[in-house]
Amino acid sequence: MSFPASAPVLADVVRALAVFAHPDDVDFGCAATIATWVDEGVDVSYLLVTRGDSGGSDDIPRAEVGRLREEEQRAAAAAVGVRQVEFLDGYLDGTLAPTLDLRRDITAAIRRFRPDRVLTNSPLRRWEQLVGPGHPDHLAVGEATTCAVYPDARNRFAHQELLAEGLEPWVVREIWYAGGPAPDHAVDVTDRYARKVAAMAAHRSQTGRMDVATWVRDQLTAAADEAGLPAGRLAESFTVLRTG
Repeated sequence: MSFPASAPVLADVVRALAVFAHPDDVDFGCAATIATWVDEGVDVSYLLVTRGDSGGSDDIPRAEVGRLREEEQRAAAAAVGVRQVEFLDGYLDGTLAPTLDLRRDITAAIRRFRPDRVLTNSPLRRWEQLVGPGHPDHLAVGEATTCAVYPDARNRFAHQELLAEGLEPWVVREIWYAGGPAPDHAVDVTDRYARKVAAMAAHRSQTGRMDVATWVRDQLTAAADEAGLPAGRLAESFTVLRTG
């Protein structure tokens, strides 16, 4: 199973919400694209479902990991110009499923932020790249977010307790998937390379032993080559779908 061909990208996006499973997911796959959106005047916010408490190295006390990774994510967001970063409570790294509770909490965030565009983990697995995109938490968040975009966020009769909180229905018009099979919408991010490196480097507990600058250049070069961009260009690639 794969995605259909990407739709033309909306030209009038004002707000975008990125919903991902763990701190650093958004930066590994999307930081340079988000920097591009910020530069274009889009108001971008992040929603992280967990604090990544199962990540990090053995020399970091387990009780400190969640707090540390939250701090790292806020620093990474600042590196690309994103100021609004929220974390859900009650969800543990490595245990996620697309439950009704998770759908409700993502729906609440969508109705609160009222984004035109949602960016999230792919709910479809890449069989040729199980490590990273194929993490079960990523797939679960992609599925829960898709269900929150449609039908939950726009349906007045879904999660009716949200109405009592003043969260009226909202229609997301466009959804971008990162990490999925055969992405066919490439964003030229050549001029945002340094900001992606800075965002990745902010996740010191995860990337401290990596040559971040080389890793980023290799990944973005491969995506640009796959998309047929001119030699020397850098890209991040996605699937883009309209929601109705």
